[in-house]
Amino acid sequence: MAFTYMLQCGDGSYYVGSARSLEARLGQHVLGLGGAYTAKRQPVTLVWFQEFDRIDDAWAREKQLQGWSRAKRLALIEGRFGDLPALSRPKRAE
Repeated sequence: MAFTYMLQCGDGSYYVGSARSLEARLGQHVLGLGGAYTAKRQPVTLVWFQEFDRIDDAWAREKQLQGWSRAKRLALIEGRFGDLPALSRPKRAE
């Protein structure tokens, strides 16, 4: 098994990662050992995850989500899947 996950950090930002063991990786983040970004933004809370059979699929999803806007990530977390297409469209210049 492999996972892509999103954490909400203490400063309100979102961190996206992937791991073979979600439980172990989350434990590292909570202890401040998961990486520099989350270590500086404690506490962290798991807000979303997706399971995959292969780590390379989880990694590809991680990279996709890292390119998303905050609004689009929030829609995913909240399960507002119908909003995702509109949030993918570039804003028009006025």
